[in-house]
Amino acid sequence: MDKIYRIIDANINRVSEGFRVLEDLSRFYYEDYNLTEKLKNIRHKVRKIISNMDKIIDYRDSINDLGLEISKKSDLDNKKNLNQLITSNFKRVQEGLRVIEESLKIIGEYEISKFYEGFRYESYNLEKIYNNKLKNIKKKKLIDTDIYCITAEEYSNGRDNITVVKEMIKADIKVIQYREKNKNKLQKYKECKIIRKLTKEAGVTFIVNDDIDIALAVEADGIHIGQDDLPIEEARKLVGEKMVIGLSTHSPKQARDAVDRGADYIGVGPIFKTFTKKDVCDPVGLTYLQYAVKNIDIPHVAIGGIKENNISSVVKNGARCIALVSEIVGACDIQEKIKRLRNIIKENKIERENINA
Repeated sequence: MDKIYRIIDANINRVSEGFRVLEDLSRFYYEDYNLTEKLKNIRHKVRKIISNMDKIIDYRDSINDLGLEISKKSDLDNKKNLNQLITSNFKRVQEGLRVIEESLKIIGEYEISKFYEGFRYESYNLEKIYNNKLKNIKKKKLIDTDIYCITAEEYSNGRDNITVVKEMIKADIKVIQYREKNKNKLQKYKECKIIRKLTKEAGVTFIVNDDIDIALAVEADGIHIGQDDLPIEEARKLVGEKMVIGLSTHSPKQARDAVDRGADYIGVGPIFKTFTKKDVCDPVGLTYLQYAVKNIDIPHVAIGGIKENNISSVVKNGARCIALVSEIVGACDIQEKIKRLRNIIKENKIERENINA
């Protein structure tokens, strides 16, 4: 029976160490106060709730632990990314709690074992919270880029959307939105299916405008909707948590509302007058962009009438990601146009950072 105490001791250490890894990630990597506090509290409870902990430590024999040699010979604990690190430590915690719970029962500590059962169930919920945080971070990275490209076949100088998308990909564009108002569902589906294949092979984020059914059918990375489209909440029910949802906004109120309702990113505009979208509102100017930069904590994309001759002012006012439509799809040499735009963005970004330093 003495060796049961040794099992309990080993697993209390295992659980506490696992929680500590997760707590430090939450504290220093994600900087999430509430999650860090929850993990810290449960870690302390795991160690403190057993009243005869001194007795349990007396049975510790880490020097002669068979597990040390086994671990040295194995690479099963190798982690290749953050997701694996988090998952493995939650499993470590949960398995350890189960062992403590069962071991306490056979040494007559049934009531205390129920506390550890509660900790185990609490850890399942914390794992869900952690996973949601990971999903949100991944979604934010999907549009972490400088130029957000949008198709517009009628402005593409006779080229079809597939040809234009191929040029965008060659220019190392990382986000492409399919927006096509003048084709039927079947035509759009066929084009999106091809574009999805091209973007997936190139590691490019693919967003479908408005058509949620097509986005789901081709397994796009996300959808983009407008103020008069299906509400975000209903769109989320259809696409789930993995797919990005972007929402066009035209005012600070709409931006705050988008955040509150769960948008993953917002379109901010139209900054200038635009002719590529027929039902667009009047230009909102750079003032709204300045507001979004300072007050909105989800990614934003500046859009609307942005050209090579005015993109400098957009960058200087804080835009990190900029959408251009006719300026790119209508260029004689799309790759060269994107190269010039990127040089302008880079130069003005450095100037902006120097001013703010």
